[in-house]
Formats: sequence, C-alpha cells, structure tokens
Amino acid sequence: MSAQPSVKVALAQINATVGDLAGNARRIIDSARRAYAQGARLVLTPELSLCGYPPEDLLLRPAFIQACAQALKDCAEALADLDGLVVVVGHPHQWGERGDVRSKSLTVQRRHNAASVLEGGRVQVTYCKRELPNYQVFDERRYFVSGRDAGLGPVVFEVQGLKFGINICEDAWFEEPAAAAKAAGAQVLCVLNASPFHLGKVAEREERMAQRARAVGLPLLYAHLSGGQDEVVFDGASFAVDARGHVVARAPMFEEALTFVEVSATSARGEVTPVPSLEAQAWAALVTGVRDYVGKNGFPGVLIGLSGGIDSALVLAVAVDALGADKVRTVMMPSPYTADISWIDARDMAQRLGVRYDEISIVPMFEAFLKSLSTEFAGLPQDATEENIQARIRGTLLMALSNKFGSIVLTTGNKSEMATGYCTLYGDMAGGFAVIKDVAKTLVYRLANWKNEQGAEVIPQRIITRPPSAELRPDQKDQDSLPPYEVLDGILQRYMEEDQGLEEIVQAGFEAADVERVTRLIKVNEYKRRQAPVGIRITHRAFGRDWRYPITSKFRA
Repeated sequence: MSAQPSVKVALAQINATVGDLAGNARRIIDSARRAYAQGARLVLTPELSLCGYPPEDLLLRPAFIQACAQALKDCAEALADLDGLVVVVGHPHQWGERGDVRSKSLTVQRRHNAASVLEGGRVQVTYCKRELPNYQVFDERRYFVSGRDAGLGPVVFEVQGLKFGINICEDAWFEEPAAAAKAAGAQVLCVLNASPFHLGKVAEREERMAQRARAVGLPLLYAHLSGGQDEVVFDGASFAVDARGHVVARAPMFEEALTFVEVSATSARGEVTPVPSLEAQAWAALVTGVRDYVGKNGFPGVLIGLSGGIDSALVLAVAVDALGADKVRTVMMPSPYTADISWIDARDMAQRLGVRYDEISIVPMFEAFLKSLSTEFAGLPQDATEENIQARIRGTLLMALSNKFGSIVLTTGNKSEMATGYCTLYGDMAGGFAVIKDVAKTLVYRLANWKNEQGAEVIPQRIITRPPSAELRPDQKDQDSLPPYEVLDGILQRYMEEDQGLEEIVQAGFEAADVERVTRLIKVNEYKRRQAPVGIRITHRAFGRDWRYPITSKFRA
C-alpha cells in the first residue's frame, strides 16, 4: 500500500493595512519565501490579505478594484521562481471590466470576496465566498455577491498529490460550503479568515471549526489576520484541527507569525501555542489597537490627560506598552477641586513609566469663564454646567497641544461612562482615539491589577483602591451619580451586549429602579456617543460600528 501524500503547509498570519496594496503584497511575498525556505509547499494567507480588512467603501471605487487586480498579478509573478510553491491569497475580485455595486442586477454586480490560487507565476483559479456575514461589525452584503448566487462552484486544487478545498471565513460556519468542497474532491479544507477579536472568540472559533471538520471528516487549516484596523483588532491564533476536531496547531496571538502544519488526508500535526488568559488577551488587544492606529496613521506620538485616576492610568500603561515611553506625553491639569493625592499619584505614575509629565493649572481659565458668564448665571446655583466647563477647558488644552506638536490625544473614558453619558461632550471626550471605550469599569480594575501582577507595579496601588471621582466639585464620587459599578456593568452587559429586555434583567436579580435608571441613561446619551472618537472593540458588541441605534426614539422597553 502506498503512503498517504502529505504536504507541509504554512499559515501566514500577517498584519495587513487597508489600502496598502504594495505593503501587503510584500508581506505575503516575504512570508511565502520564508515558508518555502523551510520546506512548505502551500502557503495560506488570511481573508482579503491583499487589500486589508475591512476595506469598506473603498470597494465601491473601480480604481481600487483595478489596483487590487494588478497587485494580485504582481504578487503571482514575484513568486514565479519558487518551483512547486502554491500560495492562496485573499482579495476582492470582480468579473467584467467595471460593474456597479449599486445595481440590483447580478449580471452587473459581480464583485466578490475571493481567494486565488497562485502557482507558476500566474493565477490558476479563483474561489468566491458563498456566505456573506451581515451582523455585528460585518456588512459584506453591501459590497459583495455570494459565489453561490452568482452560479460559481467550489474550488479544489492539488499540491503534491493532496487535494485542498477553499472556504472563506463565514463559509466554514455553515454546512454547505465545506460539504461542497468535499464533494468536489477536497481532502483538506483551507479556511481564510478576517475574524475581529472579542473576548472569548478564540474558543468559539476553534469549537465551530472542530464541528465543521468532524462534519465533513476532513482536516481543517485556519489562516487568520493579526493587527489593528480602526475600531477592530485581529488576534491571529491561526490554527489547524484534524478530522476528529482536535486542535493540532495554533499560532501565537496578536503578532505576525508563520505556523507550519504537516497535513495529509487523515492527519495533521504542528506546534500548539497556549491561549493566554482573558485579561492577557484584553491587554494585548488594547496594545495592538493603539500601536497600529497610531503607527498606521503616522502620528509621531500620543497625548494623555493624566488625572491621578484609574482610567487615565490604565490608558497610560497601555500606551507605553504599545509605543514606548518616548512617544507618550502626559499632562496633569488640576482644577480647584483636584485633591493633593491626585497630583502625587499622577506624578508617581508618570515617573514609574518614564514618560514626559507636565502640569497646566486650569484654575485661571476656569475663573475667567465664570467671570465672563457671571451676568448670565446670576442667581443660579452651580450644577453640571460648571463641571463641564472644567472638562472642556482640559479638552481644549489637550487639542491645542495636539495641533501644535502633531501627537494624537488618547481619551480615557471607559464603556460604563460611555454607556451612561458620565462624560463631557467636547471635554474629556475630546480626542482622536478612545482606548478603553469598550472596557467596562469592572474590567478596568481587573486589567490594572493584572498588569501590576506581571512584574513591576506600574500603577500605584492607591490609584486602584481609591474611590473613583471626576473631581469637578467638592468631595465628588462617581457613585454619587451612578449605581455601583458591579450593578451598572451587569445591567449594561445584559441590556447592551445581550439584548435582554428590562423585565428579563429584573428577573435576573437587579433592582427595577437601577434597571430603569441605567437603561434610560443608555438611551438618552446616544447623541454623545455619535460624536465620540473611534475606539478599540474587545467585546462582541461595542459602541461603534455594531451599535446603530437612533438618537431620536420613543421606544423605551
């Protein structure tokens, strides 16, 4: 009996940048050459690896599609000298000369999320994605036609006597595409992916792919993106499962990597990198998001308003891990209500991390505002108006420094505050990137403690244990205006992330008054969130592209 053919496959986990066609092609070519030198004869790249994911409305521009087609051709030609190497590249593909995605006619609208097989200096065959996701952060039906709807069948190609079938991301979450590939002769399933990270996603992916491998009785290879793109981050963790659904290889998370799998029709094997803790994953996601947003957009550094509180401390620690201390500047802007310990803790934090630290008092400016408004405000008690003036002075100062020196302002508001509007429009919301926008306050504390447990205590313990306060009026505490964060975050998760109704949340053990109060705050503060900077998504539902609620609405359930 002849031996089963086997192939050494490389899962090329790359960090693509949307629109950087030449740079992405170089990453693919470099990965392919390194893999070939180490004996691989098949290289799988992630979904839309050539153009980056998600390209959004760039896909509506004919010039973009034409440039992608040329980049694919250039990529194939650049690999022509690697005899016997097959590379599968994800890219947008359009049949015909132009097409128009706004047309309802499939004879015109023939743009696809595709993967092409490159060998011998040319494109041998192209597969078009069959299942187009249209939920959470995905809106692929805006841009693409299903390969099934366009009458295109499965694609199977051969490497060293072994037959491989292609699926793209969402395809593998459904039965038909994998079954069609097997029916066409596939002995191994190759899945190209751009699956945005959220906490718990690694286990969810691996379980679904294990189910798919068992259902078709084939080994499955999963090549995934790594890196940040605007709001979303991609965690890598490319992997392989055998036909029984056992994970036999896994790449590291949140870094570029080549992961090798020796695969045959009956077996697959490689090295398995352990999955980090949820706190470690969340931290790496935040670091990746900051590093790539700042780096890919060409900012020379970042500015952070340091308050002596836990939120700005956490953002500072993330920023230093992402960029290095030399690219991070902090500014403490004390008001008449800033406690001495806030000054002390802010200075201590900056010193521990070795970042530039400056102090600019807002007291003279605040007094000038109050004097200018004294006639208008005569006889009226102080309220949130005066608090917001202080926050807006700070926002103006940070934006002025940003304009003058080019660094981007990182805002420090967390998800609990964004949900309830416990933030000031044009004040502490002013900035370019919201690092912890999707991090609930309870998780803020968990991450701060986790970071300190990794070695040196970079966040002073008093910052963690001190009751949180905006310090915009005497003796102010967050809990004066909000329910305890354990309660608030529990309601927020059920209402906002899990779409539970008010009665259902009350039945889960929350006080009806707290549920009514928190959900009302979520609804009435939609107008603020629409004007907030983009921020990093780490849960399965964030305030951003997967939260699209009307500002004007009378629905209250």
